[in-house]
Amino acid sequence: MVVGALGVVFGDIGTSPIYTLQTVFDPDDPHPVPVSTENVYGVVSLIFWSVTIIVTVSYVLLATRVDNDGEGGIMALITLLRRSAAQRGRRTTMALAVLGIFGAALFFGDSMITPAISVLSAVEGLKVVEPSLGDFVIPVTAVIILMLFLVQKHGTAAVGRIFGPIMITWFTTIGVLGIGGIARHPGILRALSPTYALGFLIGHFGIAFFALAAIVLAVTGAEALYADMGHFGRRAIVRGWLFLTLPACVLSYLGQGALILDDHANLSGPFFLLAPEWARLPLVLLATAATVIASQAVITGAYSVTSQAAQLGYLPRLRIAHTSDSSIGQIYVPWINWLLLFSVLTLVFAFRSSAALAYAYGMAATGTISITTLLFFRVARDTWRTPSWLLAAGAAALLLVDLLFVGANLTKLVHGAWLPLLIALTAFTIMTTWQRGRSVITAERSRQEGSLRDFVAGLRDHPDRTALVPGTSVFLNRGSESAPLALRANVEHNHVRHEHVLICAIKVETVPRIPSDESRTVVDGLGFADDGIIHVTVRFGYAETPDLLPALRTLDDESTEGRLQIDQASFFLSKIELRRGDAPTMATWRKRLFIATSYLTADAAEHFRLPRDRTVIMGSHIEV
Repeated sequence: MVVGALGVVFGDIGTSPIYTLQTVFDPDDPHPVPVSTENVYGVVSLIFWSVTIIVTVSYVLLATRVDNDGEGGIMALITLLRRSAAQRGRRTTMALAVLGIFGAALFFGDSMITPAISVLSAVEGLKVVEPSLGDFVIPVTAVIILMLFLVQKHGTAAVGRIFGPIMITWFTTIGVLGIGGIARHPGILRALSPTYALGFLIGHFGIAFFALAAIVLAVTGAEALYADMGHFGRRAIVRGWLFLTLPACVLSYLGQGALILDDHANLSGPFFLLAPEWARLPLVLLATAATVIASQAVITGAYSVTSQAAQLGYLPRLRIAHTSDSSIGQIYVPWINWLLLFSVLTLVFAFRSSAALAYAYGMAATGTISITTLLFFRVARDTWRTPSWLLAAGAAALLLVDLLFVGANLTKLVHGAWLPLLIALTAFTIMTTWQRGRSVITAERSRQEGSLRDFVAGLRDHPDRTALVPGTSVFLNRGSESAPLALRANVEHNHVRHEHVLICAIKVETVPRIPSDESRTVVDGLGFADDGIIHVTVRFGYAETPDLLPALRTLDDESTEGRLQIDQASFFLSKIELRRGDAPTMATWRKRLFIATSYLTADAAEHFRLPRDRTVIMGSHIEV
């Protein structure tokens, strides 16, 4: 499990040493940090203590202790906040949920920037090996990124088996190279003392504050430690971080700091300059492999966040392909894949260097980290027995550090930090608009459908109005209160119904998976035990595939008013056409956005894995 975690979880944060120190001392930075012995010690010390406070304390030691049935990340925190909503006011719960959704939206910006900056920074090592190869950096980066996204549809199960060993090789290599750098200037070890970080931050605040915008690159990827906890467990992540990833990264930063102290003038790629000349090209190849793995991790994370957001009602139901029979977390979302590919290539050709992208990258990371910290302490207050004053003190200290980084990155707003904010604002607007529009449509649809129990009672009171045909029909519905439009249309227009009618509602719970010892289905006879019409609620976790047929096969004959023929049943879906109306439910532009977003909705028959040759779609329209 530790090896697997090393191959998936730590790719992003483990490749940060490639570009962090180089960006801090970049002479082209709008707020450059002058190279001096005092500044180098201060920067390296700030990097070490930032990683310690944000990653080790905030995430590894604290955040990973709060989980939603083993799952971590912002989406898990949102569901935990929903679950404990009774302990707070409605407005507080809503505000925290909205903040969490914005954090998830920031992650989409992160998933676009990470592949671009990671692969670009690795390929830029070619310029260190041979300056004349500089013209090939952009084309080579674009080809690697294109290939990375093209193979997504085949899944990562086969490649995943070698990810762990590659990352172990990577961490071992950068640790050894770091030791070599430290040997040149052992005094750099003094930077581990917090006095250098505090002295630099307080004594040279004007320089140190702006430096934080680049130093934050050392903690990018921290969210992955938490978000991927459900795949490997807390123990594997803690061990992988404390015993290999953290020591290797710290040694690399110390070694690069020693190199800069030894040669103040040479700041072009200090990471690659740690290696002897003969090893630089192999190091570039290894770095490229490591950054591809880092990109793969964040791409997979974007798929997972999209899937979970759709399950929780913040995005439309998108087409999702599961690429592994053994790992439920390996999914492929085509629409998101091509959106990311287009976005990543656009960033590469627009920014053209990892240093330029770094200004944008830090904003996405600091925003997500700050929101995660805030939501974590709110959940901890609701669920832990720790005194409130102690939690408040811890939250204040950690949020102070987080907000310092946010403030520093805001100074780069005109230099690229606006990009992740724009991406996040766009994603946030889409998600909140979809959630609002969905609630409006659900209310209007329920009004048109009418009471399910009254409808069933009407069928029983007037049996002569409909012809009874043998077989089983399944009508998908959103709940148990209203009659499906398809069922109502079938009775009112065709005057026919099947001997056995299942009105089926899919309920997505706020837990990742339904435990095996709990019932997945809940049957309701709707008041009559002999009419052959029942309501079935099928429960799925938000991280599960809503595969309907296997769930319906578990129904027993006693609870279903007779023997069902699920493998020969006909499935009926209600197809809703959305039209913009005059009701003041949303602003006009939001109505247009909601209707436009609805076209992305995946086919329900495919999403619920219904048999195409036995699925009937009946249409209707609703005004927004």
